[in-house]
Amino acid sequence: MSKKNSSAILKSGFQDLKGSSKVYLDFKNKLLKLKKKSFLVAVSGGPDSLALVALSKALRYEKKLNFFYILVDHNLRKNSANEAKQVKKLLTKHNLHLNILLNKKKIKKNIQSTARKKRYEILENFSNKKKISTILTAHNLEDQVETFFIRLSRGSGLKGLSAMRPLTKLSKKIFLFRPLLETNKKDLIKISKVIFGKYIKDPSNQSNKYLRTKIRSLKKPLIKSGINYSQIIRSINNLASSSSILEKYNRNIIKDIINKKNNLILIDFNKFKILDDEIKISVINESIKLLKKNYYNLRSKKVINLIKLLKIKSFKKATLGGCLFFLKRDKLCLKVEKI
Repeated sequence: MSKKNSSAILKSGFQDLKGSSKVYLDFKNKLLKLKKKSFLVAVSGGPDSLALVALSKALRYEKKLNFFYILVDHNLRKNSANEAKQVKKLLTKHNLHLNILLNKKKIKKNIQSTARKKRYEILENFSNKKKISTILTAHNLEDQVETFFIRLSRGSGLKGLSAMRPLTKLSKKIFLFRPLLETNKKDLIKISKVIFGKYIKDPSNQSNKYLRTKIRSLKKPLIKSGINYSQIIRSINNLASSSSILEKYNRNIIKDIINKKNNLILIDFNKFKILDDEIKISVINESIKLLKKNYYNLRSKKVINLIKLLKIKSFKKATLGGCLFFLKRDKLCLKVEKI
């Protein structure tokens, strides 16, 4: 499609693109509820992120909002720099400026997890410089289901199985917002193809060495078996509702048993010992996040292993999530582990 025709679609709020106007209207309503003037848009070049770019561009025509477009190049593949330039070229055709930020730190292990954390760190730093408080990502309905299965395979508890939330806190000043969690990927592919003509395919999405790719391949067999993603999403939403109730209860417990003194976290160990394991997991995760300002919870398996160690009378110390755990009188203490 020509730039002139695609621009007309954007200016009309996708009224000229059957089925996409509903996606745009949902996106617009969600962003306007935040009452923010500036946003950072995380771009990868895939169909989801390009659709997010298109939706934001359409909103720029309608409202006086500022969007900053950022692509983080981890240099994990030989062609990553060239791919980034291709994405920049696609955006330039619509008079959009793409900032390409290079991750200079070499990633050697836990590639996808480490790259994700580093990406958010880079996006957060840029946001702070520009005084932006909200980062937008293109996570969609299929990402939500895949995340559910990933966490299910790792033995996650109720909170983990509730999957991704639309709005989460990255730091004291920065929020991560996912406005497309209820949107089907096929609708985003349609938008990106019509507006940009193409999108960049990430070879890692086809590699079976990544768990997410393996889980993605289960979609067709599930549908053939009569299990579709809309059914799974309903279950995820039900779990999220239950998790929300539990979280309110957890917050009260956390306030009661956790204290921070300088660079040390103190947990009332006598009260901790009588808690249910699910709540103990929350206490440990919140303690680590409070100390290290982490964004993600640790894998449940690792936390459960620590809980088992804490039940042993001879327990002295253990490390988890870059923190050293040790007992001091009636307190379970945490401090940042020295490397």
